[in-house]
Amino acid sequence: EAELAAEFGCARATVNRALQSLAADGVLERRRRAGTRVAAMPAARAEFRIPLLRAEIEARGSAYAHDLLERRRRAVPGEIARRMALAPGTSLWRLRALHSADGLPYAYEDRWIDPDVVPGLDAVDFAAVSANEYLLRNVPITTGQLAMAAVGADGAAAAALDAAPGTPLLQMQRTTWLERRAVTTVRLLFRPGHHLTATL
Repeated sequence: EAELAAEFGCARATVNRALQSLAADGVLERRRRAGTRVAAMPAARAEFRIPLLRAEIEARGSAYAHDLLERRRRAVPGEIARRMALAPGTSLWRLRALHSADGLPYAYEDRWIDPDVVPGLDAVDFAAVSANEYLLRNVPITTGQLAMAAVGADGAAAAALDAAPGTPLLQMQRTTWLERRAVTTVRLLFRPGHHLTATL
């Protein structure tokens, strides 16, 4: 990226965005720790962009709101440490929130953020702006991993989404990276009946 930025007289961030766009189109293959390569057989692929939940809800014609349920620094549990490639016991910010549409539960968010990768979190009012919106608007990412599954509503999610325990919910579990460091990992659980669409 540095060599391309020097060759074309532009910022490295501009080169990074261009490479991300080419990777999204299937022209390049980018893998963490393995580098960037021209794809041997470029192929069409489903496109998925990290959704800004406020915009997603407002695009449906609904009024958006979010409630911050928890915000605290704590030692990361083992599963989260493995997902973010951190040492067990590392201190991260944990935020839980409920996103609503027209006053009804829409998505329950359980998120961990590394303050060493995202400095200045102490000063952010996450009651006024959701972590989803703050990170998308202020923190660049270079890669990420997304897993989707149908899961039974557990206690906290069931209570937040006003669903009976065990009700099938769509879960999206996403971890995003800035170069070789995990920015955040989040588990989003959507209200019963939620559906997801992607552009091919």
